Amino acid sequence: MSLALVNSRNAELDAKAVQIEVHLANGLPSVSVVGMAETAVKESKERVRGAIVNSQFKFPIRRITINLAPADLPKEGGRFDLAIAIGILLASEQLNPQITNINDYELYGELALSGDLRPINGILSAAIKAKKNGKILIAPRQNAQEAILINGLTVLYADHLLDVCNFINSDISLPEAQLGPIDIAESQACFSEIKGQQQAKRALEIAAAGQHSILLSGPPGSGKTMLASRMAGILPPMTSLEAEESAAIRSISGEALDINKWGKRVFRSPHHTASGVALVGGGSNPKPGEISLAHHGILFMDELPEFDRKVLEVLREPLESGYISISRAARQVQFPANFQLVAAMNPCPCGYLGDAQNPCRCSIEQVQRYQHKLSGPFLDRIDLFVELMALSYQELYTPTCSPSESSVSIQERVCQAREIQLQRRNKNNSQLAIKEIEKDCQLDENGVQLIANAMEKLRLSARAYHRILRISRTIADLEKSNKIQVKHLAEAINYRKLDRKPQLN
Repeated sequence: MSLALVNSRNAELDAKAVQIEVHLANGLPSVSVVGMAETAVKESKERVRGAIVNSQFKFPIRRITINLAPADLPKEGGRFDLAIAIGILLASEQLNPQITNINDYELYGELALSGDLRPINGILSAAIKAKKNGKILIAPRQNAQEAILINGLTVLYADHLLDVCNFINSDISLPEAQLGPIDIAESQACFSEIKGQQQAKRALEIAAAGQHSILLSGPPGSGKTMLASRMAGILPPMTSLEAEESAAIRSISGEALDINKWGKRVFRSPHHTASGVALVGGGSNPKPGEISLAHHGILFMDELPEFDRKVLEVLREPLESGYISISRAARQVQFPANFQLVAAMNPCPCGYLGDAQNPCRCSIEQVQRYQHKLSGPFLDRIDLFVELMALSYQELYTPTCSPSESSVSIQERVCQAREIQLQRRNKNNSQLAIKEIEKDCQLDENGVQLIANAMEKLRLSARAYHRILRISRTIADLEKSNKIQVKHLAEAINYRKLDRKPQLN
């Protein structure tokens, strides 16, 4: 036959199917690659030519047309090299499949000139879609170790083009990837190592239970970064679907996957010099940014006011919607961004505003200018505000009778609260819609009077009002209470401290 069809997928999060069509015709010898292929894909004809010749096959001296369908889908990288090479060999009848139905397989891998297979990016997203469509993957050995993490998928691996050719000819069987033992190392960082700061620990527990965003404010050395770094240890374990989605995003970004961290919540901490594109994603060929890489995990932003204000403003929509849409002239891409924001900041430029032991050296204008780097609409989207105080010598070095609570015991309460929320609405409290808040967060007469006074004195927005109700619902869930009590509501209101005017020295 002079026409061959081979299956593969594009290097995107949704891994759209790409069919490689190879046609051999009479005419002047040439190789044409069509189908909106970028430079790296068009250059594959030279890599494929060398790999075929060095694998003791003949490269057809005919007019070869390689179409990557659909034609309106951009293709990039060397992931189609193996599929193109197999298509050429099938079309030129140098391969004679007896049993193998090539339509049952999807082929991935970049070819070296020697015919060796090299790994590609984005294999996990392709593996997820291949499983849904009942396909079998053939990939380089390195990629197979990642793809096999997708439960229920058959993954065959090869090291050389000849191995795949012999398999198609039914001369040999390709080895099937097997999931080996995963040594998931337990995190050494524990809440029990943190002395004092009980209010901050309580706030982080509430934030973890309802997936609420939180901002920690305090002087240098008060433990803000230390607290934030331990929050991942109290979050519920990932479900298999969450683990697959999180790993797939990192895979298309080109990050190496550590299988020993499979199912662990990611903790992303971008530097404050990061640009808006680095944070939300973008580029001429859009790639996910830090907020998408933190999907189902934590995005920690230390020294929050040091970020450019325009960079912080781009977080406003993803914090509400849980995804980011990136529009370019040629295409539009949507990346998931269901992350939990944990931020930290000093109360003023010198860091000691309100600290009795170290008087603040900043003027009122300096403090206001520093705090105004965070816009009202951005702060309105943060659920909990916590002020930390510097620890005294006695708190640091005096042995306590009872040790601090461990991350494991806190995680148990968080998991129980999350389970209550999932049974009630199949979502976390931070994601409750307005109608769901009205039904699930009903207040008694005392609660209505309390929040009415708070709205008037603190001049809270409608968004802050709904956030207080969501937090109250989470606090009630932690205490396994069906109704929101006044004490739950009062504690939630107490976490809106930045809605008040700052007290300056």
